[in-house]
Amino acid sequence: MTRYVALLRAVNLAGRNSVAMADLRAWIADLGFADPRTLLNSGNAVFEARDQPAARIEAKLEAEARKRFKFDIVFVVRAADEMTTIVDRNPFPKEAASDPGRLLVVFTKGAIAPAKVKALQAAIVGREVVRANGAHLYAVYPDGQGRSKLTAAVIERALGVAGTGRNWNTVLKLKEMACA
Repeated sequence: MTRYVALLRAVNLAGRNSVAMADLRAWIADLGFADPRTLLNSGNAVFEARDQPAARIEAKLEAEARKRFKFDIVFVVRAADEMTTIVDRNPFPKEAASDPGRLLVVFTKGAIAPAKVKALQAAIVGREVVRANGAHLYAVYPDGQGRSKLTAAVIERALGVAGTGRNWNTVLKLKEMACA
């Protein structure tokens, strides 16, 4: 069995697309995945399944979610060993140590083209800095995300691939849960 992390995009935001974490855990178990656990109320789940491509799990979760929750949910899934790699490859270790809440990892559903990252970097109007590695974009928000023009929609549009972001604190907790 392999442990996986599932990240749900845009659930429980401003009272929209509500998914109770207890319901999410029960639903994941009903789908045949083992030992489902959740973190926070923002759509983070860890569970066990037979070893298989993450894309297969994403497709199953997305197809079944529409039936269960009555709206579309984008899922991004990573295996436990991938979570370790994501943490190890962080290009911003200083920022991760000094202000982890301002470091964001965007988990995307496919590899990020280097040319798209370069274009995104050129389009940034604030002090934000981004770097990519495979299917992960690391973004530092030195002034916080609240007023930043580098929004999730801007990132997704620039990269041309769907994704969902988590701050560094959450990434570390998910890695710990997945690798425990």
